[in-house]
Amino acid sequence: MLSYKAPITDIKFLLEDVFNYYEHYQKHPEFEEATPDLVDAIVGECAKFCENELLPLNQSGDKEGCTFNDGVVTTPKGFKEAYKQYVDGGWQSLSHPIEHGGQGLPPSLGMVKSEMMGSANWSWAMYPGLSHGAMNTIQVHGTDEQKELYLTRLTEGTWTGTMCLTEPQCGTDLGQVKAKAEDNGDGTYNITGTKIFISAGEHDLTDNIIHIVLARLPGAPEGTRGISLFIVPKMQVDQQGNILDSNNVTCGSLEEKMGIKASATAVLNFDNAKGVLIGPENKGLECMFTFMNTARVGTALQGVCAAELAYQNSLNYAKERLSMRSLTGKKHPDKVADPIIVHPDVRKMLMTQKAISEGGRAMIYYTAKLVDDIEMAKTEKERKKADYRLGFITPILKAFLTELGSESANHGLQIFGGHGYIKEWGMEQIVRDARIATLYEGTTGIQSLDLLARKILLNRGKSFKQFAFEILGFCKDKSMVSSNPHKAAMNRFIWPLSKATANWQQYTLRLALKAKKDRDIIGSASVDYLMYSGYVTMAYFWAQMAQSAYEKLATDVENRDFYRAKIKTAEFYFERILPRTKSLAETMMADPKTLMQLDEELLSFL
Repeated sequence: MLSYKAPITDIKFLLEDVFNYYEHYQKHPEFEEATPDLVDAIVGECAKFCENELLPLNQSGDKEGCTFNDGVVTTPKGFKEAYKQYVDGGWQSLSHPIEHGGQGLPPSLGMVKSEMMGSANWSWAMYPGLSHGAMNTIQVHGTDEQKELYLTRLTEGTWTGTMCLTEPQCGTDLGQVKAKAEDNGDGTYNITGTKIFISAGEHDLTDNIIHIVLARLPGAPEGTRGISLFIVPKMQVDQQGNILDSNNVTCGSLEEKMGIKASATAVLNFDNAKGVLIGPENKGLECMFTFMNTARVGTALQGVCAAELAYQNSLNYAKERLSMRSLTGKKHPDKVADPIIVHPDVRKMLMTQKAISEGGRAMIYYTAKLVDDIEMAKTEKERKKADYRLGFITPILKAFLTELGSESANHGLQIFGGHGYIKEWGMEQIVRDARIATLYEGTTGIQSLDLLARKILLNRGKSFKQFAFEILGFCKDKSMVSSNPHKAAMNRFIWPLSKATANWQQYTLRLALKAKKDRDIIGSASVDYLMYSGYVTMAYFWAQMAQSAYEKLATDVENRDFYRAKIKTAEFYFERILPRTKSLAETMMADPKTLMQLDEELLSFL
């Protein structure tokens, strides 16, 4: 049986000590109510909801799954009741604008909420989570009337939302979208086409689902330049929000999936469904990218959730499971064997899980501040500056953290041994559930190309240089400035981080030069380059956490073991995980000819 306790101490450590969130909130007058006392209360109550209501539905939801009957989708037992509690508790409206019925608290606080919900039950959390993309798109590009009609109910949670992008023939290549939109001449359009892989596309939690749909107008240019975006509700509504007749949006089937089985992944058929245009004609893809970075950060969060859930359960099991004796002598002579936590290999897996979950959480919380800055920007210049920074780190977070989340889940299964392969313990479910995160919202390969080709080479590395200078500035400040009383202790982190960052800069330049002669180097190096970038980025945040832990230990703070554990985990990361960059450096700089020299016939030769 899976267990989960919200990591409140670690959350508060990041908010208060590492990232100084309360000073950050004071910069935005809109967030003045986000005081430490209020945030503590919200985090505590959300933890209770996740531990007591969502966690018990995790394994049962996986076992039962969603049922499909002639277009009607029913979620697993308990899901609808939990969703009602969620809405009644005001959790959906937590970090949305007051003018649409929200509580006006920071988006970053919503990210904290999402982490706890996702760790307790990722499948359930996807239903309210999918609304955010639709809401962000309407908020930025919708008319006043559209905002009033749709955002109010999406903020309440009485309706949910989706993003309907992918079709059977196109996958990630949205330039191949074929769904059609025909102008009715009255401000509405008839939308016809089929969309696949639509998470939360059909369910019984709410009476209406608001779909944001990509489609083509007659005569639109080919490719991505000719796609428009439409709001298409499942049920027709009047201007007062009253639900009318069906809108000819039907669920054709549910995908039978490897994991997240309690989340309905629907095939949706639009048959002259009425919708309204959102944003300019033929600019749908640009409008869609308004929310794409935040959506990908949300997916990156799934990697952290999987790592945290796997770690907590692995740790509990390793403390109790008796097998063999320690190589250095009996640790529990009164028992028939020692707990497996005494064995170095088990310790290595546990420490890897801990380093991934806590390091990943730090990466997410750093990025959440950028999301706050984007949403609260007073000028377009401020918004673009924060969005520019977010755009660079987003593919790293999305791909790197989901890959490491999957690794952590597999470590958990390994620690449980044969019991990990049995459904009863829930570890194999975490492995299955975590795997999709490396695929949706752009696969690891797609994210890697986005990072190296677009964010690095296309803009000549400007955003990369800013981030690298930020890391090196931190290193200089903590190692050179005499006012840092912990600089001697911090050198074990600062010097390896400085060197890795300098090497990162050099490899980036070398790849850019190589790409001028052979474009295949971009594709052959991109995944290794992204993973290299991820390990250096996580090292930066582990160094920050170590610095903050040293500062707390210099006071009379309670819970001193927590801060000592932070420093020891940072040491483990730098000694055991950061060195992975050395092999990645070799492979990403390798000539792509070994990948490309076999033609298709030889590849398929038997």
